[in-house]
Amino acid sequence: MARIKINIKDGTIKRSDKVIGIDLGTTNSLVALVNQENHEAYCLGENGDKIVPSVIYIDANNQIVVGDLAKSHLLSESSNTVYSVKRLLGRSFTDLASHARSFGYHLVPDDTKAMVNIEINGKIYNPIELSSFILKHLKQKAETILGESIGKAVITVPAYFNDSQRQATRDAGKLAGLDVLRIVNEPTAASLAYGIGLNKAEQKTIAVYDLGGGTFDITILQIQNGVFEVLSTNGDTYTGGDDFDRTIADYWCIELGLKIEDIEANKSDYQTLRLKSEEAKKHLSEAPEYTGQIVLNNNTYNLSLLRETFQKLINPIVEKTLKSCAMAMKDADLSVEEIDEVVMVGGSTRTLYVIERVQKFFKKDQVNNKLNPDEVVALGAAIEADILAGNRKDILLLDVTPLSLGIETMGGLMDVIIPRNSKLPSSAGRQYTTSIDGQSKLKISVYQGEREMVSDNRKLGEFTLENIPAMPAGLPKIDIRFILNADGILKVEAVELRSGVQQIIDIEPQYGLSDNDVETMLLAAMQHAEADMHARSLAETKTEAEQVIYQCKKLVQNNSSLLSGEEVAETKTAIENLELICKENDKEAIITSMDRLNHITRPFAERIMDEAIGKALTGKKLDTL
Repeated sequence: MARIKINIKDGTIKRSDKVIGIDLGTTNSLVALVNQENHEAYCLGENGDKIVPSVIYIDANNQIVVGDLAKSHLLSESSNTVYSVKRLLGRSFTDLASHARSFGYHLVPDDTKAMVNIEINGKIYNPIELSSFILKHLKQKAETILGESIGKAVITVPAYFNDSQRQATRDAGKLAGLDVLRIVNEPTAASLAYGIGLNKAEQKTIAVYDLGGGTFDITILQIQNGVFEVLSTNGDTYTGGDDFDRTIADYWCIELGLKIEDIEANKSDYQTLRLKSEEAKKHLSEAPEYTGQIVLNNNTYNLSLLRETFQKLINPIVEKTLKSCAMAMKDADLSVEEIDEVVMVGGSTRTLYVIERVQKFFKKDQVNNKLNPDEVVALGAAIEADILAGNRKDILLLDVTPLSLGIETMGGLMDVIIPRNSKLPSSAGRQYTTSIDGQSKLKISVYQGEREMVSDNRKLGEFTLENIPAMPAGLPKIDIRFILNADGILKVEAVELRSGVQQIIDIEPQYGLSDNDVETMLLAAMQHAEADMHARSLAETKTEAEQVIYQCKKLVQNNSSLLSGEEVAETKTAIENLELICKENDKEAIITSMDRLNHITRPFAERIMDEAIGKALTGKKLDTL
């Protein structure tokens, strides 16, 4: 029973000024607070009660249970019990189609790019709703322990969560009745928990290696004078301990002569195998071999797994994380020798092989894993909550955006407005204009990514700036400004400066993003750099040619009385030739044809200009020196 303080005089519930920190994890979640007497962060709950499994059970009457009680239903009612919901945030069914059978519950197929849904007892839920159940449980737990109504929180997310996933997390907090003051990157929170940077005299460059149940990210932080500055971040929003478990499950199926598809088809059998795999993974961090038994489809099987075999199985996954580490180091323009400390975060870093490989990569005799990896992020969230509550003013967190943000310009080009690794919060703008006379609308499409062409990047959203006064092409001045808040969530402003026409929008979360986009964008940008530059150059040349064609047609149309028949015919032939060549994607040929058209039109363009100036000066008296 929650002990809530009530004002007897007016019957109002006492709302606390406290701001809690929440780690909404893939496998487990925690809530933490800073003790105002000793200024130390602590997780709420008794020793065995601090960790809340991120599991939701919904019974036949649609009653919701969260945590250990929900986890107890994983085998008996697997289709009504949801786990790893964090992996579903900001994703569509299309993104998860290849993984759908590996979940013990039913993902609803959908041909659209809408957010994935989960069906339980004939009722449809989405990941935001399900995440809100966990957050509400944590909120109620804090209120029970503190005896006060809690309304404000800081929630952590992987550094590599994209705009949609961050917005989905914030929305889940709102549904749970929380005012989410800040979405904080997990690696930054972990650094605070380790006490790194709390001493203002301390100057360090650290790497935070965060491998949880479902996500991985690596963050390079520079800490100086109490300022936490993120130099770079990289990662994979679909790599974690769950993948270790699945690898073991696949291995055992092969060893036992079973088909993984058949096991996955029986939700209860798959849960049994998944939990056994998780048990083996944990055991192998303490012992060189795991042995056990499992009952599948009423048949009993003996299981065994050597630590050496386990390490070979997970090596590709660990290698994937180390490639992200290499990319983060390159982005930060640092060598591993310049890293003072490597901080380990997330339950999956308990795996001995992970520790060994990370030590080897960063050339360190040991890594910093002295804190409980399950609690470290929640503790850091509590410290950030304490800062936002105004109790500490000596620390400043400067996070970064992991991917560039920009708009589509003519030719399908990506024009970056806020580059990746820009500090948060951030604001930047650029001026644009119209390309057609009398244009009254301008469609603004917003993208995120590192490629030169928008077709290779992720579309976040679009809107139309309307009611632009009719003006000649090139005359309107349209200022487009991106405002990226401290949570990494984007707002876009567009203003036509001459008329004051304005529109401001929050980019709505697009839940149907490709599962691999965030993980592969930076790598793809490097792999395709030369081809991208060629494509951009060609697109820019084509755009220039289209403008030349438009202006020349307009020139001929508006000044036919000043041109000879030969000039008109020669110009039209040159225009048609340029239009034809533009279809062949030969940049040099386009430039040559464009130069020829300019050469043909230059003499009479000058003649038209002289005529216009002569008319303008008719009857005017010019002062002489």
